[in-house]
Amino acid sequence: MNRVLYSFLLIFVAVFSGCNQPPPPFAGSWLVRGSGTTANLRGLHVVNAEVAWASGSGGTFLRTVDGGESWGTGTVAGAESLDFRDIHAWDRDHALVLSAGLPAQIYRTEDGGQTWQQTYTNETPGIFFNAVSFWDDKRGIAVGDPIDRRFMVIRTGDGGRTWIEVPLDDRPEALDGEANFAASGTCMTVHGENTVWIGTGGPAARVFRSTDGGSSWSVAETPIRSGQSSQGVFSLYFLNEHQGVVVGGDYLDEPNPTQTAAVTADGGASWSPATTTPSGFRECVVSVSAATPRVLLAVGPSGTDLSEDGGVTWRPIDEGRFHAAGFSLDGALGLAVGMDGLDGRWQFATE
Repeated sequence: MNRVLYSFLLIFVAVFSGCNQPPPPFAGSWLVRGSGTTANLRGLHVVNAEVAWASGSGGTFLRTVDGGESWGTGTVAGAESLDFRDIHAWDRDHALVLSAGLPAQIYRTEDGGQTWQQTYTNETPGIFFNAVSFWDDKRGIAVGDPIDRRFMVIRTGDGGRTWIEVPLDDRPEALDGEANFAASGTCMTVHGENTVWIGTGGPAARVFRSTDGGSSWSVAETPIRSGQSSQGVFSLYFLNEHQGVVVGGDYLDEPNPTQTAAVTADGGASWSPATTTPSGFRECVVSVSAATPRVLLAVGPSGTDLSEDGGVTWRPIDEGRFHAAGFSLDGALGLAVGMDGLDGRWQFATE
């Protein structure tokens, strides 16, 4: 073999061997700051490395356009008594907020929060929405606690400008006392074009799955702690159509790590307990980037935990006490929100 060919082979092997090396361990911590409001913040959507929106009590919304360096805060006019538990945003101008409790209302803005239009309202006794998600720019779905023993489900096909209720008989059927948790707006998640999962709690910690946009449902029990109204699945994340993770526990027993995470490899048809669990009750689980979908953070009132294997094992890494967290798809911006306007920005260890 001549030297030129041999050198080429060495370079080829070195380059492609390097491509197969595992990424360096994920490391960092939350830089905790104030956001300019004292509202209890539970809704968060990180759009990209510059733009993010948050929402909370007192009709409050927040927007950053400089990667979390500063926040603009405001109140949706006429909604000062509402608690916006979830928010979805498309860019720096377009977003919508979803309220929990009675009345249930959705507002949409197209001018960066300067004005808001009410696009849905419901005053049915017992109405309580928990989360909203979108498959694309137009098609979205929102879920609420059961009415007439069926979880409330509404859908939109025009970006949240109008909403239609799924017929009662096509909604997921609940057990007595079963409900969702509006802890972080992540008790529901979507994937692909039509798949949606919903987590529940109370008498059982279950996950409902629909592959047709919410018209029909299957259900499976999880090993997440359940049996009391304060226990169950609080957040879901799916790496793809098959692999997913749920976190939760008991919000009245925050430091207890018992049965706080579970994983699935069959799209939610069956669930297995995490080998090692988060170190306490957790309200939100997120991936840190699209490029590393198996690297997850779970946040809650007793701290933050990390998994680098898709939720199978967890370890505590930060004491930040947050309700919700989110990362941009490229992983460049990570934010978290919590009580009294608490704002956290993820700082990588190399920074």
